[in-house]
Amino acid sequence: MKAPRLLFALILTLAAGMVGARPAAAQIKIGYIDSRKILETYKEALDVRKKLQELDLQWQREAKDMEKQIKDMQERLEAQSLLLSEERKQEMQQEIQTLYLKYQQFLQEKWGQQGEAVKKEAEFLQPVFDKINAAIRKIGQAEGFSYIFDVVNSNILYASEDQPDLTDKLLEELNKGLPAATTSTDTKK
Repeated sequence: MKAPRLLFALILTLAAGMVGARPAAAQIKIGYIDSRKILETYKEALDVRKKLQELDLQWQREAKDMEKQIKDMQERLEAQSLLLSEERKQEMQQEIQTLYLKYQQFLQEKWGQQGEAVKKEAEFLQPVFDKINAAIRKIGQAEGFSYIFDVVNSNILYASEDQPDLTDKLLEELNKGLPAATTSTDTKK
């Protein structure tokens, strides 16, 4: 948590330094938002969260049904174990194993790293993020902000187009005294 705040403080310090280097007429105006608060209070974001929770509850019910089916089959196997032939016991154990594998696959498909829950969240929230970003740009332009930051993630959400991009200067400074980088065509010679 300290690193994002430190980065935010560093960016503000650099921006303040740039204010002193510019003519008085070209003042930098900085603002910030709290993205966590926006996502916790913006109606459309709350509606999406509710929709995702309903979907999640539906999947949880399906998972519980699968668990119950597996448990019921295991109990039936145990109860009938003495009456069943070895062949039938193996068949039932195989059925239980197959159901268990389907259950594990279901869990992975719904809640795994690349699961449907992650995909649905991104799909449902993208229009909300687009609206939020458009509103940030609109406020930034209309009210003359140079930069708007997100204090939760320490990201720059808006930068006016008249602010200098120092990337090339920084790369030039970093590369001073270093041998030139080789390109892929240089290595083939």
